[in-house]
Amino acid sequence: MITVLLVDDHPLVRKGYQRLLDQDGGVKVICEADSAALGLQAFSKQRPDITITDVSMRGEGGLQLLTKILQIQTSAKVLICSMFDTPLIVQSALGLGAKGFVSKNASPDNLVSAVYTLHREGLYLSDDIRANLHSRGDERSRLSTLTPRELDIWRLLALGHTPAHCAEILQLSIKTIANYQTLIKDKLGVDTSTALVHLAQRNGIIQLVESPM
Repeated sequence: MITVLLVDDHPLVRKGYQRLLDQDGGVKVICEADSAALGLQAFSKQRPDITITDVSMRGEGGLQLLTKILQIQTSAKVLICSMFDTPLIVQSALGLGAKGFVSKNASPDNLVSAVYTLHREGLYLSDDIRANLHSRGDERSRLSTLTPRELDIWRLLALGHTPAHCAEILQLSIKTIANYQTLIKDKLGVDTSTALVHLAQRNGIIQLVESPM
């Protein structure tokens, strides 16, 4: 039996995943969490075969969770399932050690297939992800230099959060956030906050309809 941990801040999404996976006779969801922090606790306690997480969640994101899980267990298998599925995000996740990436726009059977592929030590990408990876490359060299923490801060700033609110959400000092903001701009080659927002929208870091938490 393949054991699974679900980490997503939307209860309906977790319930849908659980229903889909539990219908398969060889997979069982043994725990779930609605944040990266609780997901890390659940992983530490339960040690599931596969962890499925979103990229964007309240507080720390899925890439931060991925990094921390691999610090606990280097052989851990983490599958990203997200609507934030641009080449930048996918490449960042794979570079950090994710074993698969499934777009939330993909057909549901991709999730079950991904779980089995990861369990067999394989790498799984849904078909739409594979196609997108080859469609863009001009900005990826700069964007791929961002760390998971920098990606999280970029997303929050692009959503309109003030540095003070970012500091509160991520439990960092305002000075630290300001330093990150400067570093992010330098890495991306932009001078203004407006340019950061436009770049985030273009690369799927945020969506046009998304609003601050």
